[in-house]
Amino acid sequence: MTKHFLPALGLLAALGLAQPAAAQTTYSAAGKSAQVYTTAQGTDQRLAAGGALPFKEVGQPVETQVCVFVNPERQFQTLVGIGGALTDASAEVFAKLPKAKQQELLQAYYSPTAGIGYTLARTNIGSCDFSSDSYTYVKDNDKSLKSFSVKHDEKYKLPLIKQATAAAGGQLTLFASPWTPPAWMKTNHDLLHGGHLLPEYRQAWAEHFVKFVQAYERLGVPVWGLTVQNEEMATQKWESCVYTAEEERDFVKGFLGPTLQKNGLSDKKLMAWDHNRDLVQQRASAVFDDPESAKYLWGLGYHWYETWTGSGMLFGNVARVHEMYPDKQLFFTEGCVENFKLDQVKEWRLGERYGYSMINDFNAGTAGWTDWNILLDEQGGPNHVGNFCFAPVHADLRTGELIYTNAYYYIGHFSKFIRPGAKRVAVSTNRDWLQATAFQNTDGKLAVVVMNRGDQPQEFQLWIKGQAVATTSPAHSMATYVVN
Repeated sequence: MTKHFLPALGLLAALGLAQPAAAQTTYSAAGKSAQVYTTAQGTDQRLAAGGALPFKEVGQPVETQVCVFVNPERQFQTLVGIGGALTDASAEVFAKLPKAKQQELLQAYYSPTAGIGYTLARTNIGSCDFSSDSYTYVKDNDKSLKSFSVKHDEKYKLPLIKQATAAAGGQLTLFASPWTPPAWMKTNHDLLHGGHLLPEYRQAWAEHFVKFVQAYERLGVPVWGLTVQNEEMATQKWESCVYTAEEERDFVKGFLGPTLQKNGLSDKKLMAWDHNRDLVQQRASAVFDDPESAKYLWGLGYHWYETWTGSGMLFGNVARVHEMYPDKQLFFTEGCVENFKLDQVKEWRLGERYGYSMINDFNAGTAGWTDWNILLDEQGGPNHVGNFCFAPVHADLRTGELIYTNAYYYIGHFSKFIRPGAKRVAVSTNRDWLQATAFQNTDGKLAVVVMNRGDQPQEFQLWIKGQAVATTSPAHSMATYVVN
């Protein structure tokens, strides 16, 4: 397994970068216990509750003792939320399910007790590849945007967003991303195949963002945040638009930022980039080093595509941005396993990719984590260009049944037990086949997530400031330890 270097906390503190928040109280695990929940390959355990494990005082661990070390007094970023995208595709598949299955899915994703408690969502502004067709909200050459309407979204997508919000208890943190401006605003006069935003339409496109937010909020759907453009350096066969770093910087500081502010929308969390980890530092430098651009940007979003090389996903690039710009937020805005095949929905690799990414993204400083489509059909769609992908849950529309992949459970090990407002705390392991992250929730409970990607079970101690519990991580498993 490839090891990833992250600078020592002491060095970062000395440089004034990514310093942990000051501890409020001295933490002790004495008299406490850890409730464990496990998902493991080759078993029927899926977020299965085990017994409470009492902490006991222990001495200095020796090097042969495998440990996961947690220090709750060293705290870092605050979690905004964890969730998935409510796309046209997800909404269309959802609408075709029997009513009972619709309710099952909503509870499975959004109930914090009966499900995995999603609190975060993303949606598309206009069409994307995971739409049944291409569409826009304005008529051709309508420079004044008088024809603007989100009527298209009222059939499937908005009803799903509203039902998901209700299932989540009445509040869902929603951000929205465009895949492309209207074709007539672009250099290639095409919704698809890349192209750039024409300079003469930068103001009209900025006003399009405002109209989208206002339309959704009039219809009872609050918009928490926006990204400037989905996958800004990708020329795709589906909806896409390319922004160089300079183009994005200048659009934000000259048009989008001021237009949102002028219309009373400066509270919307605006994120740059929204593309892969590979160029994330270069893009961050361009948009955050310019004070006129940076003042409008809450943070930077990123994806995991193009950076999957076995064990490496360039998490260090994300950590570098967190070090360089500790006042800006990092957000994982999209990821899924591509190249869907129905006979692979039970493969364990699906969940392990999520677990590996989420642990390392959070440890690199990420404040929110968003999966791609929450639901797709038995073909991995609908997708109007045949870019079929996996989702944590698939609906077999031939039978009306829901298929839960292990990715659903792996994500749930985070979203169910780590809630908005939680603070990430210091954690490390002394064996590289055990991955771990930990957060302290606002109610004081610690949630420690431990993932074993190895082929053998591993005994270890969960060690917190001289107190420990002895436990075992099954082969190819994920476990969450909730310390009361």
